[in-house]
Amino acid sequence: MRFAYILLSWLLLPVFVGHLLWRSLSQPGYRQRIGERFGFGFARLPAPSIWIHAVSVGEVTAAAPLLRTLRQRFPATPIVVTTMTPTGSQRARDLFGSTVTHSYVPYDAPGPVRRFFDWARPELAVVLETEIWPNLYSECGRRSVPLVLASARVSVKSLRRYRILFGLIRDTLAHGIVIGAQSAADAERFRALGANPARTHVTGNIKFDFELAPAVAARGQEFRRLHAPGRAVWIGASTHQDEEQVLIDAHREVLRQDPSALLILVPRHPERFAAVAALLERAGMATITRSSGLSCGPETQVFLGDSMGELTLLYAAADVAFVGGSLVQVGGHNLLEPAALGLPSITGPYNFNAPDIADLLMERGATTVARDAAGIAAEVLGLLADPAERRRRGQAALDALASNRGAVHRLLALVEPLAAPPAGG
Repeated sequence: MRFAYILLSWLLLPVFVGHLLWRSLSQPGYRQRIGERFGFGFARLPAPSIWIHAVSVGEVTAAAPLLRTLRQRFPATPIVVTTMTPTGSQRARDLFGSTVTHSYVPYDAPGPVRRFFDWARPELAVVLETEIWPNLYSECGRRSVPLVLASARVSVKSLRRYRILFGLIRDTLAHGIVIGAQSAADAERFRALGANPARTHVTGNIKFDFELAPAVAARGQEFRRLHAPGRAVWIGASTHQDEEQVLIDAHREVLRQDPSALLILVPRHPERFAAVAALLERAGMATITRSSGLSCGPETQVFLGDSMGELTLLYAAADVAFVGGSLVQVGGHNLLEPAALGLPSITGPYNFNAPDIADLLMERGATTVARDAAGIAAEVLGLLADPAERRRRGQAALDALASNRGAVHRLLALVEPLAAPPAGG
């Protein structure tokens, strides 16, 4: 089965390139730095590195506490961060700047994988969440590179899919891989796929160790003083196509009952900023964009966050948060960012990207589900009119976050011995 997979990975490379070019029609970042996806683009690092892979924005943000700790404890070791998406790449730059080497992860074919390992020279690999790539993992085994799956998870649906390729997955997980699973159920599913029970541990979800930028709450209040003094503010964050119109319709209802309310609207992808601005214009919404540098006036109904790296600041300026990617089948985005700021949140019905987090926050009463514009408007209006309920739900979010922290510490207990140099060496 492994030979068949290797052959298939070679045959699919032209398909992958075609997919990149197709994605680049709407997201131009996908046509940049294509060579990195084939293992090209970097000179050989001067010393062996620690390699951390984080798929996109959420995983890069979650990796930040782990990465910073590793950088403190192994200051002489280069760190390589790989992502799959342009937005993940930009997030890595925003968080880490030049203190790490960033590359797109190579396609899982033998040639790209070998070239990546030749220049990155990893002495330890840490892969966040669950990305199972047989060639990459096999290369770790061939080069005796310890590999840790951090904050790893396997859904019931994925388990059924992986079992179709059980032989290949079992062999892939047999390369001395250490697994830090999010939950006991995830750990058991990994064991069912052939992971070594002695190397499979429950460490928790490192997304709960989310760190706020220094003074972000104060900066949020300063933003509010400049743009919305004395006004109620709610935010629609990380929105996708077809979600903005729902939020515009919800905001119309909010404005009927509170004409001074301000909606901060933040599309997920920068290539959609112009389209969302045009949508707001057609809707007749008085809008100020972040890129204009102008401040909102009393007549402004929507502030369009058409910038990168400022979502947490804009959350900190709001009273209530709607988290996007959840009204459409994207699977929902990070509910823990508003939770860390003590914000009550609203989400749509689709939260399969992190169902455990969504379920926890809903059980604690920090998050509620709304399925349409009327439901969102009702939730927003109810919360804006009830400061005590906002505080209760915000505190419930903070408590949920606090009671689930510690995954990074538990993960470091697995990672550090593998990164440490041999005694006397």
